[in-house]
Amino acid sequence: MTRRIPLAATPLDDDTPHDECGVFGVSTPHGEGVAQTTFFGLFALQHRGQEAAGIAVSDGNRARLHKDAGLVANVFTPDALAPLSGYHAIGHTRYSTTGANAVRNVQPFLVETMHGPLAVAHNGNLVNAPALREELLNKGFGLTATSDTEVMTLMLAAAGGRTWEERVERTLPAWKGAYSLVMLAADRVIAVRDPWGFRPMSVGRLPHGGWAVASETCALNTLGCLDIDEVRPGEIVTLRGAEIQRRAALAPAAASARCTFEFVYFSRPDSVWAGRNIHHVRQRLGEELAGEHGVPADVVIPVPDSSIPAAIGYSRASGIPHNDGLIKNRYIGRTFIEPTQDLRERGVALKFNALTENLAGKRVVMIDDSMVRGTTAGPLVRLLREAGATEVHLRITCPPITHACHFGVDMGHDDDLMAARLTVDEMREHIGADSLAFLSLDGMMRAIAGDVTAGYCDACFTGRYPIEVGQAQPKLGFEGVLA
Repeated sequence: MTRRIPLAATPLDDDTPHDECGVFGVSTPHGEGVAQTTFFGLFALQHRGQEAAGIAVSDGNRARLHKDAGLVANVFTPDALAPLSGYHAIGHTRYSTTGANAVRNVQPFLVETMHGPLAVAHNGNLVNAPALREELLNKGFGLTATSDTEVMTLMLAAAGGRTWEERVERTLPAWKGAYSLVMLAADRVIAVRDPWGFRPMSVGRLPHGGWAVASETCALNTLGCLDIDEVRPGEIVTLRGAEIQRRAALAPAAASARCTFEFVYFSRPDSVWAGRNIHHVRQRLGEELAGEHGVPADVVIPVPDSSIPAAIGYSRASGIPHNDGLIKNRYIGRTFIEPTQDLRERGVALKFNALTENLAGKRVVMIDDSMVRGTTAGPLVRLLREAGATEVHLRITCPPITHACHFGVDMGHDDDLMAARLTVDEMREHIGADSLAFLSLDGMMRAIAGDVTAGYCDACFTGRYPIEVGQAQPKLGFEGVLA
């Protein structure tokens, strides 16, 4: 069921690439607490999306769904979880990357088909969604949402084949772009990943029987999963109680395209992807940054939270002490209350407080993971100066972002990106820092992948997209008809 409540306002939007989505699936032979297990899996993935959440459950015959706007803990009260009994479940926590932040786009999507119930949840973005959507409309399908996930759901529902795995295999070649997908049928959960491997997805064995699949390993670790393994690009994984089946549906792309931003910003620090711990990678980003762009200073501070490991790495490599300089209010961005004009003008000060005792009279190196539109960096520099910093040197743990992402990261359009319009020195002048420097592409890749330079997507820094994006639609491109 869906209650229509206002979606969370985000009047104090920060200058970061926005979260993507998190997907989770579980199948158990005993059916005890499957909805609760899914809840805790989504709770561990909350950082990937805070707009909405949903869980669909099947008992082998009938599927039930609850989804709504809001954080996982707000959407799933004990009363909401109680009816969600069964053996198999999928869940989703959402940030909108295709389609508006509207109730109609909350996932999972659940439909009845001639083959039984089907629910789908998706992390990623299809670049050919406009053409696929038009094809469905021309065939007489009615669309109720503006998300590419609904398009994928209807295509799967209409596909031919004796089993859901065959239907998935027949449908996959039509999808171009990023998808880590979980499906719920009457008696199983199916997970599938695109052949480029844009988005992470892993599978693990539950300690008391059954299997779970999740966007990140941190969710599987939360549940005590064993034998955790990455879902391979182009692979279909079927979870059915105590059984697991894996099959290659599509050959992996000749050159895989893991998203570098998962390492720089998105993934939780305790997650592991491609055999690399995210926290360790971020420390290495800071070390590389210190080697490339060292500067005499008295203290290194992070912009919390994702930049903390990088600041530790920068401090370790440079010998400059690390300390806290900014304290973050982690909840202001999710407020339902519109601030007054006076408070709005304070902007960043509502999200961050400066620790004067750690900054006064100091030359400060401030570490941040990215700079997109440049709307937060300037106010943060001013905040440090007001706290008494004598110099502020901003260091960014990735190269300048010059191109939009079309694979599930909301960075805005090319024209929104500060680095697409200004030189580094012009950006420095705009934000008021004493110096500004970005980690090089080579330095970032050394931190992420060591000696391996291939197999990663760096399109937002280089404009070299791993697949053709000419058909890609703006985030709100389908909003013209359904208001």
